[in-house]
Amino acid sequence: MKRLSLIVAVCLASAPASAALKPGVRATDFTTQAVLAGEPYTYNLNKALKRGPVVLYFYPKAFTSGCTVEAHEFSEAADEFASYGASIIGMSADKVETLKRFSVEACRNKFTVGVASKPVIKAYDVSLPVMGGSNRTTYVIAPDGKVLFAYSELGVKGHVSGALKAVKNWRAANPKSK
Repeated sequence: MKRLSLIVAVCLASAPASAALKPGVRATDFTTQAVLAGEPYTYNLNKALKRGPVVLYFYPKAFTSGCTVEAHEFSEAADEFASYGASIIGMSADKVETLKRFSVEACRNKFTVGVASKPVIKAYDVSLPVMGGSNRTTYVIAPDGKVLFAYSELGVKGHVSGALKAVKNWRAANPKSK
């Protein structure tokens, strides 16, 4: 059975998935437990959107190799995202205690990580049953709540660069927005 699970995981990792929410649709609001720089707080998507676009990325599990690399890449780009008015939140099914460490060690205190509950995973259609949590999907959501960018790929490549391009394009089209 373990071997079958491994084979399924390898197959899933080698094939790109399509993001469930397509650009132009309204993103589902949610409130969740979150952590920034090791400090827990309550995060609400609609509240964050009042300050500008949100890069919402889902990842399978904190402290796994790909998820740590992706967190490092987002942390390296966090200041550039902020310069365009965007904030970042990474979401996984991990517990808050794990996210406290991950936010400091992997995210380098640069952005929020939150608990992806089953309803949130379902609403964003990012379920990865093999891991019991979410797959690797990145969305950029405009302040009006509409999805600007959606990218699902279990590999790390393309998530940060695609999201940054979407945020830059949004800023160019909305120079006076928050």
